[in-house]
Amino acid sequence: MTKEEIFKQIINHIKEVVPELENYNIQQTDSLKDLGANSVDRAEIITLMMESLHINIPRIDFFGAKNIKDLVEIFYAKK
Repeated sequence: MTKEEIFKQIINHIKEVVPELENYNIQQTDSLKDLGANSVDRAEIITLMMESLHINIPRIDFFGAKNIKDLVEIFYAKK
């Protein structure tokens, strides 16, 4: 899976968890928090992504991720 495919999958999960973002143009520089995702939403998005990629990443690996691009890099490195 390419980084672009991972990014698109993250967007799908974000819009699934936070439906009010359905028509928002999400960018890689956006942070989940700034998009209105609370801590439970963020955890759910991460979990959904791991399920989609059939991988298990320790949650500590996501510490310090500042935006969606950082998440893409983490998922890409672990896939």
